[in-house]
Amino acid sequence: MKLSHLSMLIASAFLFSCKPAGADEDAVNTTAKVDKSAIVLTNAVIYQHQAADTMVIKDGRIAFIGNAETAQKQYPNLSNWQDLEGAFIGPGFIDNHNHVFEADAEIGGDCDLSDARNIRGYEQELIQCKRELVPESDEWLMGYGHELATLLSLTDESPLEMLDRLFPSNPVVIMEQTSHSMWVNSKALQLAGLNDKSADPQGGRILRETDGSLSGILLDNAGDRLFEIAWNQQPDLQNAHKCGLLNGLRQLAENGITTVGDGRLYWKRGWLDTWQQLERQKKLTARVSIRPWIYPADPAAPQLEFFRKVYQPDPNRLLVINQVKLYSDGLLHNGTARLLQPYRQTINPDLPTGLDYIAPDQMKWWLVELDKIGYGAHIHAIGDGGTRNALDAVAFARQEGSAQLYGLTHLELVQVEDFGRFKQLSVDADMQIGNEGTLHADHHWAEPWLGHERAAHLMPVRAFLAAGANLTLSSDWNVNELNPLISIANALELKGQAFPDVDTAIAAYTINAAKALGLAEQTGSLTVGKAADLVVIDQDISRAKPAKIRQAKFLLTMLNGKVVYQSPDY
Repeated sequence: MKLSHLSMLIASAFLFSCKPAGADEDAVNTTAKVDKSAIVLTNAVIYQHQAADTMVIKDGRIAFIGNAETAQKQYPNLSNWQDLEGAFIGPGFIDNHNHVFEADAEIGGDCDLSDARNIRGYEQELIQCKRELVPESDEWLMGYGHELATLLSLTDESPLEMLDRLFPSNPVVIMEQTSHSMWVNSKALQLAGLNDKSADPQGGRILRETDGSLSGILLDNAGDRLFEIAWNQQPDLQNAHKCGLLNGLRQLAENGITTVGDGRLYWKRGWLDTWQQLERQKKLTARVSIRPWIYPADPAAPQLEFFRKVYQPDPNRLLVINQVKLYSDGLLHNGTARLLQPYRQTINPDLPTGLDYIAPDQMKWWLVELDKIGYGAHIHAIGDGGTRNALDAVAFARQEGSAQLYGLTHLELVQVEDFGRFKQLSVDADMQIGNEGTLHADHHWAEPWLGHERAAHLMPVRAFLAAGANLTLSSDWNVNELNPLISIANALELKGQAFPDVDTAIAAYTINAAKALGLAEQTGSLTVGKAADLVVIDQDISRAKPAKIRQAKFLLTMLNGKVVYQSPDY
């Protein structure tokens, strides 16, 4: 069907276009007219309002939910009625951990190795990418998609020697999909000031060959620091940031997402300027909780001063800044996730239980100091040691009087005695289940590092529910699929971990996430008085089987009562 008037509600603020460099950045398209009258959505299935079929939206908020007859009596002069023909209205989805700024950016996408299956496939792709570089230039090549295990299988040459052979003049950095390892060549290392004598930075690891020479692999914060150098040297950076972010926002809207918790803001790359520019230009199509990253190897005082200056806690604005992002540990397959017991095997034998991005005592200090300037924290924790350290830090901050928002994300390995601490300490638990491995409890990949017993207990989603934690689901886009319906369907079929019902799964992607972001008064449910952040789907996902949920189509997405996405077929 075609909605007769809703297309007129798509204001210029929500037109997705990237202007060429030098264009008027502050110009606003005024060709689209905004209908400021109330809108009535009728003949609909309205989530958690079984007796209702009609919703009235006025001044960007939900003004009425009930039946059509009552709506007609209360709004007798309203002409803008939209017949949804039985479609489902749900609250807009809230993705509590999403890298929207960088997920669809062109920067870092010069060379995609993700479809290559072996080292020779990498070489063929890299040779092709080299042809795109300006001849005899010192242009950076920034790519992504390698697998660390594939690089470590090299025998004839080291990863560094391979890239040096292919790129003797151009600096090269290739990011592994999760961003926790970088493959680099000697030119890149030289520009970053790294050599055989360089020490590992806090939270990072410079991987070396057995003779102590550099391997060309940088783990965690060691790779982040080099990647930032490469990023900041890209041409036309301001326009590239804007285009990438607008592309990301468009995909959020297409997938029914009206609010996101930023996975990580690299503020030394100028990302915050772009967010603030789009807010000023009224081009944000989602609420966003920006989480500036704590740089673990950098002095604390300048970072705290920056956080103080950019603090923005008003939940009624689309851009909120009142949480930081910090890492407790790294990744299991890097051997950098912090464990309570040693790895079964690791590429870092001198780090038998992994590493701390931020040492436990430092983390306690950070949370207390951040509390003084109004900040909570969203904390990356993969290993059971990383989780334990993060919870201990929150416990310390609570003892010191903090009432801030705290959440831990990923939570792949957690000890039984720590589940109850999440509710006790008011710490949100955020997890990602939108992938086939988690769906089928296929954790064999982790057995070489953890052994069978620990690997079998990875991703303990159901244990958080049983412990009464505020559990949220998220995508970690683009590590997992962006579409929330995939995670909601997976939640109902998780092998040995299935959610008790679909409402619990939907809550993890709506109201639970709103609570985690401090936005539950504004969004997260279809409630009279809340913002009209909603999604229209072609079938009732609250009654559908998981396979049907995965196939459901987004027809319409609204933020504050304005259409930010409308399916071409609707």
